[in-house]
Amino acid sequence: MKNESFEKVESLKMNKDLKVTDLVKQMKKAGFGARKIGKAAEIADEMFSDKDCKRFLGIAGAMVPAGMKQIIIDLLNSEKINIFVTTGANLTHDLIEALGNEHYHCDSWNDEEFHKKNYDRIYNVLMKNKVYENLEDFFTKNWDEFKNSNSIKDFLKKIGELLPKNSNSILRVCYEKNIPLFCPGIADSGIGLMVWGRLAAGKKISVDVFADMNDIIDTAWTSKKSGVIYVGGGLPKNFIQQSLQFSKGADYGIQITTDRAESGGSSGAPLEEGKSWGKLKPDAKFVDVPCDATIALPLIFCGKI
Repeated sequence: MKNESFEKVESLKMNKDLKVTDLVKQMKKAGFGARKIGKAAEIADEMFSDKDCKRFLGIAGAMVPAGMKQIIIDLLNSEKINIFVTTGANLTHDLIEALGNEHYHCDSWNDEEFHKKNYDRIYNVLMKNKVYENLEDFFTKNWDEFKNSNSIKDFLKKIGELLPKNSNSILRVCYEKNIPLFCPGIADSGIGLMVWGRLAAGKKISVDVFADMNDIIDTAWTSKKSGVIYVGGGLPKNFIQQSLQFSKGADYGIQITTDRAESGGSSGAPLEEGKSWGKLKPDAKFVDVPCDATIALPLIFCGKI
């Protein structure tokens, strides 16, 4: 072991006045998952302070019903995110809340009873099935507003525009901040069902599902540097990853996931695997955080927004 230099592991020091940001700094000096969270926070600091870096945020999973919406909104409002890609589910739940509905805690359950009482369960969170009536009313009332939506991005931007200014909504913030919002899987969601229902009733709109690829690839191609933040992987991650193949790859990377690599899926694929595709630069600063995102997100981004 000659000429080897190792960093010493240090124990966490707790006290009643300890700030979360100071705790996370300490975590980098600890081992196992704690160090991963600390390293992610450090990479986020460098990524956000790099003025040449275009930052891509990809969020899968049910982050809005889990109470992570405000963190996402604060990141978008901080202007530290240049491109946002998410699932139709997250945007559906965001719109549901923007229309005045809520999600509820559920620490024990009987799913047959929930079905009888018209509640839908998302692990330990509940939602009234009645919320879809509000969604249907929204799209029925505003359907003609979507006729000039040539892409999914345009369609989502119009939703954001139609929401009240005081809406505490991801869709509204992306509209106000002019942040490109992509959702290539929008059909696979409550919003998708509402659109299908209007189309089935003979209403017409024309949305090019491939048009958004031009925009995200152009952003990746023209960026001096790029950084990626993935929560849960899935379709949002892959949509960003494939655009990075048209650049020199990402300079910074943070991935939060509980999935494993052995299944071969995108959500479990470690960031380093992207080097073989040209999606991550050989000298990139990156970390994979194997953790529930509802734990890791608040810790990593506390004090950065």
